[in-house]
Amino acid sequence: MRNAVTSAPPLFETTLQGLTPQRRGKVRDLYTVDDQLLMVATDRISAYDLVLGSMIPDKGKVLTQLSAFWFARTGDIVSNHVVSTTPEEYPDVCRPHADMLRGRSMLVRRTDPIPVECVARGYLAGSAWVDYQRTGAICGVALPPGLRQSDRLPHPIFTPATKATTGHDENITETQAAELVGPHLMTRLRALTLALYAHGAAHAESRGIIVADTKFEFGLVRAPGHTGDAAGGLADGDEIVLIDEMLTPDSSRFWPQDTYRPGVAQPSFDKQFVRDHLDAASWDRQPPAPALPDSVVARTREKYLEAHRLLTGRELD
Repeated sequence: MRNAVTSAPPLFETTLQGLTPQRRGKVRDLYTVDDQLLMVATDRISAYDLVLGSMIPDKGKVLTQLSAFWFARTGDIVSNHVVSTTPEEYPDVCRPHADMLRGRSMLVRRTDPIPVECVARGYLAGSAWVDYQRTGAICGVALPPGLRQSDRLPHPIFTPATKATTGHDENITETQAAELVGPHLMTRLRALTLALYAHGAAHAESRGIIVADTKFEFGLVRAPGHTGDAAGGLADGDEIVLIDEMLTPDSSRFWPQDTYRPGVAQPSFDKQFVRDHLDAASWDRQPPAPALPDSVVARTREKYLEAHRLLTGRELD
């Protein structure tokens, strides 16, 4: 299917003959390649936990290239899973698909994914605003009274969530997260999350973007001889690795700095634009998910491309 806003068809399905599929997510498809994984970002877009009936051309390239930009900047904070983003460097079995993979794929290390989403929040928005209005706290973190929607928090906070394979992720307290993965690992994840957020938020502000909140995912590369999954806690010699994506419009809430006005919801560079359209259309959030009008597809694509351009200082490859 060809979309009018781009000269190339958006990528919805990946059919990579000769590769072994591992998992198909809402946006990314994973393939097993020897002892590594090939992660392919499609142009699918999801909202309210359902994949919509439209694609956003070049969205997968934005997610991949923006993540690669951040991974390269933050290797001194924490290791990441990237082996290569260059198809010519992938194993031979991937070479027939090089043109399709270029710009939207990563060859990555295998890890044991840690079953907790690591969320950093610097501003009061989204589910955090809802929780604060109800309880005066977010995930058990007490906040000063009288804060307004979109206010900057006194300091960034760490608010973990469970990782759901289907349905909504659920916000939990740091104590609950520690019960899932162990207190030592949770302490490390909290420190890494806040350090990554501080780095990303500072760079983004220098480029005219506010990072209101973002989420990170981590995995473990186990020490030789260690067995068990990531829920078993952190053992001597285990390596914590940043995985999946980083500081993209799908995993973050990006606001333009020049129009920031606390007390109301903010315009954004992320898919909130799509959610707003769906809410206005009175969709009941039940399948089948609707398609988007061409105008919404085009505007959403522009927002993703603009976020990439501002943050990286360059056009999409």
